[in-house]
Amino acid sequence: MKKNNLKVALVHDFLVDFGGAERVLEVLCEMFPEAPIYTLLYDKKKMRGRFAGKTIRTSFLQKFPAFLRRRKKWLLPLMPVAPEVFDLRDFDLVLSSSGAWSKGIVTRLNTIHISYIHSPMRFVWDANGEYLHQQGRGVAIRLCARWLMNYIRVWDKVAADRPDFLLANSKYTQRRIKKYYGRESTVIYPPVGGYLESQNDKVSNVKTDSGYFLVVSRLSPYKKVDAVVEAFNRLGLPLIVIGEGQQEGYLRSIAKENVKILGYRSDKETAGYYAGARAFVFAGVDDFGIAPVEAMACGVPVLAIRRGGIKEIVTEGKTGEFFDDAEPGLIMDGVRSLIENEKNYDKKAIVDRAKDFSKEIFMAKMEEYINKITNLQ
Repeated sequence: MKKNNLKVALVHDFLVDFGGAERVLEVLCEMFPEAPIYTLLYDKKKMRGRFAGKTIRTSFLQKFPAFLRRRKKWLLPLMPVAPEVFDLRDFDLVLSSSGAWSKGIVTRLNTIHISYIHSPMRFVWDANGEYLHQQGRGVAIRLCARWLMNYIRVWDKVAADRPDFLLANSKYTQRRIKKYYGRESTVIYPPVGGYLESQNDKVSNVKTDSGYFLVVSRLSPYKKVDAVVEAFNRLGLPLIVIGEGQQEGYLRSIAKENVKILGYRSDKETAGYYAGARAFVFAGVDDFGIAPVEAMACGVPVLAIRRGGIKEIVTEGKTGEFFDDAEPGLIMDGVRSLIENEKNYDKKAIVDRAKDFSKEIFMAKMEEYINKITNLQ
């Protein structure tokens, strides 16, 4: 790869919690070990040693008091400016990993900017109505929020024109990029790293009578984990929820005895829970969904909403089942269908499907793509 002849920088929205986008960034760091990371905000404690040893350069937002950095929505009016002031003049190639802001960096004319889009900015496009509803009922608050969303939406469209090339993490994201940004993009599915390597050799030894269903997710409202918890409250079946986020306290308050909210768990612990699960439940409309593939890497079937990128991963009746909306009653029906069909799931077929999203495939496709682009310049 020509990367040895290029001075490369990586740009990522935030390093304040860890999820699928950060797993992609980890692999990009593996591909470009000398590349510094530019990010709007960095919380070393929340990263728990991840990206240790990397050069991390933050925006001016990092200088704000901690109580404001923990409440990012109060910094929204300043966020469009933050990526624009990064000094990237010294780099030949910039790779931005963007679910919102990092694609908006400004580069010099002969710098190649490739943006890997995890999602067009949800809260100003297709989830705009839901976001405005969450801001409360006050007329003044709603008007201010609507004005701010319009401002950010205009900026986001302009920012999406800045990268030279766009990559999408799924065909679903590719369609959203075309709709909201009017741009073409190339699909390269994200990598599912350590679980494939660490668990494939153990799948045949996993007991199938462990009984619990599993959710691994950021505990944010759009992930709809609350609907899953409510469904299992009614079903009385065991459910384990792993993850942290703004809804963690609320989920603990509504969970009945059969539902365990475990909060953060290390990769090693989480891998064990994946391997022992009866099925994985995925209720949020997401652009891809790395966690379901991690479960499938352990031979675990997936029950998911029939929307978003997950439709490109799960084959109904073979590697899992779908439900039509994130409503407790529909999730309950999906659980019953999955239980009825359990005997038809082939653990090896589920694992083989997960291999289609391996880290090695991601790295090879990224390398091929970057070589192609740099050869054209």
